[in-house]
Amino acid sequence: MALNFLTSLRASSAPGREAGEPLWQRREPLLALLTVVLILLVGVRAPVFLSAQSMDNLLTDSAITIMLALAQMLVILTRGIDLSVASNLALSGMMSALLAMHFPALPVGVFILMAVLIGLMLGLLNGWLIGYLELPPIVVTLGSMSVYRGMVFVLSGGAWVSSRNMPADFIAFPLARLGGLTHLVWLGALAVVAIWFLARHTRFGRDLYAIGNDPAAAAYVGIASRGRLLWTYGLSGAMAGLAGYLWVARYAVAYTEIAYGFELTVIAACVIGGVSIAGGVGQVSGAVLGALFLSVINNALPIMRISPFWQSALTGLVILCAVVLNARGKQGRRKQILPLHGQKSVITGSRA
Repeated sequence: MALNFLTSLRASSAPGREAGEPLWQRREPLLALLTVVLILLVGVRAPVFLSAQSMDNLLTDSAITIMLALAQMLVILTRGIDLSVASNLALSGMMSALLAMHFPALPVGVFILMAVLIGLMLGLLNGWLIGYLELPPIVVTLGSMSVYRGMVFVLSGGAWVSSRNMPADFIAFPLARLGGLTHLVWLGALAVVAIWFLARHTRFGRDLYAIGNDPAAAAYVGIASRGRLLWTYGLSGAMAGLAGYLWVARYAVAYTEIAYGFELTVIAACVIGGVSIAGGVGQVSGAVLGALFLSVINNALPIMRISPFWQSALTGLVILCAVVLNARGKQGRRKQILPLHGQKSVITGSRA
């Protein structure tokens, strides 16, 4: 059973990479090409969109989405979902802003560390309820989403923390430049490398694919699913905490409805990038490209003078198309692993 399970894991954890499959039929290259075509089409309509300044803004705007999409991808790999990321972001950002308002002399690193630790604790709470109490992820994170959002209001009293209440270095850090790129872009790139290494080259990452493919078989081969779930949601929370500081500092304001509904954008980026809601399937490159694709749409709408109310409709349409593509791809993969007459099945080892 263990051997069959590991064989099926290798076959299904990297969708679109089956032997002999043409490059143009893989999700990531097609999504990258679609993103480039979209950028060029918008550039034809509004040439300013292709300027260096516009591309710099696009990368900066997409950094937080990419970071949260990567953490969400790890959660979804385990057949879970984290609906509390935006509320976690809001609470961590508000607490870091309040800390900066009352203790402006502290170094920026302290504010960042506090935001990450706050987010980590909130994420670990979700992970403990899901991993050790075995509660449904959607129920736990839906409840914590409301609790965290309510705590933002309680702590702030409904008041805003504006730029005049924050230290200058607190606000300046996300958009400060290193090597021509903003710190936000560098942090996004660092998150991509770190999550890629975690998912592809560590036992922890491979265990997440195993849990998502078959939780019972993962437990049978000795994978500590409870601990893996605990720290997966903890990592998602820590990333949300970091994003909370970056969001508040970048826009120089903290308020109760910060990043309201942003969790749907993050999940949409994963789905568009080919991360399967059913678990066990997803790539870092897909999540990154999905986040970039949504950022291109969001940045293009104002330039093309299209009402922002169309953003939700376009995002929903893209998600539906991505779900259809995922379903068709899943059926295709099943067809490829079905045994021929008299041959052994790749998944079960039985004869047809």
